[in-house]
Amino acid sequence: MRKRVILLALVMALGLTACSILPEDSPIILEGEAIETVESSSHSSKASSEASTTEEDPTEETSEEDPTEETTEEEPEYEWVELPSGGETNPITAREPKDKPQDVDADGNKIPYEKDAQGYDIIPQVMQSYLTGEWKDVDRVNRRNIAVMFPNGYRAGSQDTSPRLQLYGLSKASIIYEAPVEGRITALMGIFEDYDGLDKLGPVANARDYFIYDAMSFDSIYINWGMARIWTEELINSNRIDNISAPTAGIKGGVDEDFFHDEEIIPDAGSSYNGYFDVTKLAETIEAKGYLTEYRDSFEQAFLFANDSIATYDNATSITQIWPGGSGMNGGGYGNFADMNPHFEYDEEKHLYYRYQYGEPMVDGRNGRKIGVTNVVLKICHGEERTPNEVKYDFLAFGIHGTGECYVFTNGKVIKGTWEKSSDPSADYLYDENGNEIVLNQGKTWVCCVWKEYSQYVTME
Repeated sequence: MRKRVILLALVMALGLTACSILPEDSPIILEGEAIETVESSSHSSKASSEASTTEEDPTEETSEEDPTEETTEEEPEYEWVELPSGGETNPITAREPKDKPQDVDADGNKIPYEKDAQGYDIIPQVMQSYLTGEWKDVDRVNRRNIAVMFPNGYRAGSQDTSPRLQLYGLSKASIIYEAPVEGRITALMGIFEDYDGLDKLGPVANARDYFIYDAMSFDSIYINWGMARIWTEELINSNRIDNISAPTAGIKGGVDEDFFHDEEIIPDAGSSYNGYFDVTKLAETIEAKGYLTEYRDSFEQAFLFANDSIATYDNATSITQIWPGGSGMNGGGYGNFADMNPHFEYDEEKHLYYRYQYGEPMVDGRNGRKIGVTNVVLKICHGEERTPNEVKYDFLAFGIHGTGECYVFTNGKVIKGTWEKSSDPSADYLYDENGNEIVLNQGKTWVCCVWKEYSQYVTME
């Protein structure tokens, strides 16, 4: 049952500390309107600052040098679902299993079903995924996902000569959450439903409380290496989140054998950028910790997805490029440098938004694939510096509970609306300006937590 009660007081549960009042945001920029690039006086560039209380928190710097060449494999560029043509469509809200259509070979002949021990046909059943809306095997849909933290700097180290950072396995994530962290860069959290066949994921980054709250929205098993200890230790060690954490300072019940250093994936990477999670040990660890393998009864599906047609939103504004932090310089995250600001470009043929950053397409270090998603969500959240006068402890806090503005991009259109999250385990619900729940198209989704006090820099064209 959809929860519409908004408990704004829960914002305070994030432990936000007082900071100076920042300027009110001005209207979001649409259709290439000119933007003034301003460096905020209250949030100056801190891209090279060290802001960690554990040795696992990396410092990430940027450079004008050309990026290192990515290694590509002989694989398709992207596993995307080809949606049939159709008009505006009602979402599928009843999660009832159905028989999977029988596969056919290259000549159009039906491939026989697998037989069980008694010789009867095994007819697999499928359900619409809670995370992507795609039709998948029932067992996979009902299996709990894992939420893995990733860094998102330019280099895998703190030196100008450090190698280029590569993220291994990120393209397999069903949902990617992104939010600013120390130094006014961003970190990523990949939520994985399809992790079968993966050997490892990483480099694994440290925990932030606002990422944990987002993971709780999807009943995820949270995976991290290190943390912003002063703000995260109590939450991550509580029974409010099931986690698999590397045994760093402050972590109770860390699992050493599930994490390892690999110096070959990114040669000469700093020690904070060569730590990976061993996916092959996941099932064993879940069993040892006594975690549920299927979603809890309290689990709420966050997003509504279209059925097997495309939600077109014909009357909405067409948008083909999105800059969550703007195309110029600002101090609010998503890159301080104009030539390195991340953005999304829409591919009309594939119905995908490809991610670009540091002047080039973002690719998966595992296989060289460009990373693209079917939906992009900008979740506008109030943000604060927790210790604004101490550069060493430049931690941020975001009000991800309650309600706020959002912008949803799908099928080349933008839908303005609001997001609502009423409690820790409650899902993020997305509503249009008429109060109707926004329907996403089947596929992967990228959610950007945009600092409200800097949301005037958001640019769309």
